[in-house]
Amino acid sequence: MNGVPRAGRRRSAAAAVVVAAVMAGGAVQGCTPETQAPEPLTAELNQFRDTYGTQVIEIQVSNTGSVPVSVLSAEVSTPLFPAGTAWQAPPEGTEVPPGQTKSLPARLPAPACGHPGIDEPQSAEGARAGPGSSPAEVTVSVRQGSATAQERLPAADPFGVLARNHSELCFAQDAGQIADMGLAPELEVSADGRTAVVRLRVTPRAAGAGGSRTLTIERIEGTTLLAEAPESPWPRGITVAAGTAPRELSLRIRPARCDPHAVAEDKVGTLLPLRVDAGGRQGVLKVAAGAVLKARIYEFATAACAAH
Repeated sequence: MNGVPRAGRRRSAAAAVVVAAVMAGGAVQGCTPETQAPEPLTAELNQFRDTYGTQVIEIQVSNTGSVPVSVLSAEVSTPLFPAGTAWQAPPEGTEVPPGQTKSLPARLPAPACGHPGIDEPQSAEGARAGPGSSPAEVTVSVRQGSATAQERLPAADPFGVLARNHSELCFAQDAGQIADMGLAPELEVSADGRTAVVRLRVTPRAAGAGGSRTLTIERIEGTTLLAEAPESPWPRGITVAAGTAPRELSLRIRPARCDPHAVAEDKVGTLLPLRVDAGGRQGVLKVAAGAVLKARIYEFATAACAAH
């Protein structure tokens, strides 16, 4: 046919079918978006361990078709985070080749807390929500060839990413009405280099700001990177009330492990988990080390392990 090889004609025909499907199932630029997403795109939510402390999730868009698709924008809609969770796309978007998946990072906004059926307190063990517990939808703007469309894709959440982050953020918000928690940037390394002291700063709210509620730090847990020094157990049962003076808790630490990958592959080792009871609601507060302290902890752990 006009000198075009048969394989080329098959590829052209396949591309035309996919573009036609997008234009039929979605909305051509300038038209009203449809509610049904055509093939070949699917969406799923996930979160990488190194972004647990920053509440950045991944919008994973998969191309199950036979031609490349450029994703120009992507936003998650869920009642848990009503402000919307959007990927900050570059001007040209990102191309998703056939049969591949691209992870699009998006920072979660403020959660919707205190709503029956949405904000449910978690137990002290932090029950994890299962698949389908947080209905969500991803709206994407895509381009295939010269056709541009906006689609709404049901978003699978097999690991309960939205529910977990929502529970943690709402608990942190609740506890934050009584006191703020943070780690000082200084790290005091012992003379022999085998242990060090980090300081947990507890700053109660002004009297009246936190009401009459109290907060109790039931215990402080170790991480994949840090453990308490046996000779200096970490404090337990620390009660904090609004209007009281700020305080610092000294935590003597040691490396939790010294295998070659302990620091090189660390993701959450500098997120310090606090088991807390805030006005009868129990949960975990994860206090992140700032950039300066994080670097100092890595340096300390490396040197302490080398000294063994």
